Amino acid sequence: MKTLFKHPDFRAGVNDMAAVAPGIAAWGLMTGVAMIKSGMSLVEVLLMAILVFAGSSQLAALPLIVAGAPMWVILATAFCVNLRFMVFSAHLRPYVMHQGLWKRLGFGYLMADLNYVLFTRRFPHPGTDPAVIAAQEAYWIGNCATGWVSWVGASLLGIVLANSIPLSWGLGFAGILALLGIMCSLATTRLRAVSAGIAGAAAVATFALPLKLNILVAIAAAVAVCLLLEKPVAKPAAPAPGTGDAA
Repeated sequence: MKTLFKHPDFRAGVNDMAAVAPGIAAWGLMTGVAMIKSGMSLVEVLLMAILVFAGSSQLAALPLIVAGAPMWVILATAFCVNLRFMVFSAHLRPYVMHQGLWKRLGFGYLMADLNYVLFTRRFPHPGTDPAVIAAQEAYWIGNCATGWVSWVGASLLGIVLANSIPLSWGLGFAGILALLGIMCSLATTRLRAVSAGIAGAAAVATFALPLKLNILVAIAAAVAVCLLLEKPVAKPAAPAPGTGDAA
């Protein structure tokens, strides 16, 4: 493990994530303030800040917790918001299956949206050579650790300064900008752009629903529309007998 910290790709991972760390920190700071303002106890807030490490799910769950929503609604909302990680996990499986269970769990805990984007951009395909595998692990650790420190450090700072920082300062807007940055970096195809537009329109149209259920409606609408629009890739037709290359 020590050799990974000295690997050039560890520094590359740190540098790549450092470029977007201010946006993550702004979002984390706002979330820390929001957790304290929600009325949760200090112990609950600290545990959520350090252990949960899921900004969008935290922000979706907080108003439900404050409103006293049923546990199944809170869990269902958090599950739906984090469904994207099932796709990330399926894609990253070939990269990590050579590792032990606890190492995979640790790597999975540290992985967030931008980490996934940056990692797969640098390593489009899983490596089989030991040198490539070492480079991927070094980059993963450097990239993810930098993101974790940016998020958790800013969240803890927001908890400490919560009584001094009013939400009216626009920290919520900073969090929205961070989310928009993540969304735009992921909307690399027409179908993804359409899904983002459908989800946004559905969320606004059903904003009046109680318990933030408009989030569930937005996710369901985007998934349903994209399933209808997505066309299966047609297999090339087999050449007719006798039409092959004579050569």
